Parts: sequence; structure tokens; C-alpha cells
Amino acid sequence: MTSDENTMTPPKFDLEKIKYATDATTFEKAVDLYESGKVTQFKEGIGAYAALVIGTKPYRVSIEARRYGYGYCECYLGKNDTLCKHLVALSLYAVKEGRPLSGEDKRQTVQVSFSGTLGTLKKTELSAIKKSISGAMRYIKSYEGPSRIWFSYQNSLSEGCNRLAKIISDLPVSEQTAGLLVDMLLRLDDRLCRGGVDDSDGTVGGFIGEVVVMLEEYAKMDQSCIKAFKKLCDRETCFGWEESLVRIVDEGLVEKY
Repeated sequence: MTSDENTMTPPKFDLEKIKYATDATTFEKAVDLYESGKVTQFKEGIGAYAALVIGTKPYRVSIEARRYGYGYCECYLGKNDTLCKHLVALSLYAVKEGRPLSGEDKRQTVQVSFSGTLGTLKKTELSAIKKSISGAMRYIKSYEGPSRIWFSYQNSLSEGCNRLAKIISDLPVSEQTAGLLVDMLLRLDDRLCRGGVDDSDGTVGGFIGEVVVMLEEYAKMDQSCIKAFKKLCDRETCFGWEESLVRIVDEGLVEKY
């Protein structure tokens, strides 16, 4: 840190942005660089930060203070406009100002996980979750633009799915939350089929598959959740992700309720 460390202007992005918008491997490597003291000669400029990051060799790195992921690194990936561990390590330094990372700081949620807890959401909680889901959906948008923004577009899809994974992994299991997840899946499917989302690398499709598996676990834990799957009957989706859930309905388990 420079002598101006007490008056440093914080970046517009925060640690949550870094965690959501970075793939797990790159984030882990960046954390290792940061915690190993490899971000050196840190300086704040006009709307940007710069440092010498020690990787396989010293790399001069700079990032914008306004937008996460925009910057330059002398490494091979950086020269090809790909978010590298050096850019992320410098971003961590700009956010944390050289302070240690806590365990929570280093924990990413990039996959859907099953809470395994029964319960329903209060009206205010449900409203807040729906708002959070809509906010995350903004990152899963149509692809418009030249090929040079392809990687940043793919990063946006990943960030949207990571944000959704975090939101839904904490949900309790109930017919109410199963319905919420089914509605979310249908919204994602609509964007894939008709909304211009280019999911060539399978980011969104993979996320949908994870949620379907989680809903199957919902049904095992609380069979009333199966009622929420009935909305999927007689629906055709982009790649047939609904089939296993419809099969559960067709088996007649819902007749008990």
C-alpha cells in the first residue's frame, strides 16, 4: 500500500461482485496470490489501480475502479482480454486494502446445494427472494454485439447463475419454494428459447440441470412439492429438462395429496 492508504478511494465493485463474477479456479488462484503477498507496489491512479503481481514472473497489472474485470495484465490471458488470476488478485487488494481475507470472504457459491431443511417463507421473505432472483436474472441477457465481447458476455451468464445459486441454496424445502424454483426455471427457459440468450458453452443449461436435481430431492423430502411440478406437464422446454419432474407427477405420487 502507498503512503496514501488511509485516503484510498474504494472501487465501485465489492467482494461479492468478485466472487460471483469469477470462476472458481481463477478465484482460488487469485486468493492464493493475494494471501501470499504477491500483489506488490500497489498504486491508486485516476479511476484505476495498478500493481506488480508476482506470478510465474512479475506482471504489471492495472484495473478500472469503476467496473470489475476491466483492466490489463501482461500475462498471456490478460493480453487476450481474459480475466486472469493477476487481475482478480489486484481487485481483491483494491477491495480489501491489503487486509486479511476471512473464511467467508473466500467462500464461493458457484453450484446449487440442497439445504435439506423443511419450512416456508414469510410473505416479506418471499417477496425479497423474488426481487433477488429478478436482480440476478438481469445478468442472463440476450447476446448483442461483436465477437470481441463474447468472453465478457459469457462471464455475465456465469455471474447470473452464480448469484441465483447463492439465493436458492439457502431456501427451505416446501411446496411454496418448489413453486418458486419451477417459475424461475420457466423464466430461464423462456430466455433460452425466445429471449436471445446464447448458451453455447452450456452455462445456463448446466445450472438448470442442477436445479432440477435439487427439485427431485425436494420431492423426496416433502412429497407435497410434487404439486408444483404439475405446471410443467404438457410443456416443451428447450432441451427437455422438465422430463424427470413430469415423470414424478405421472407416477401418481401427487394423488395422495
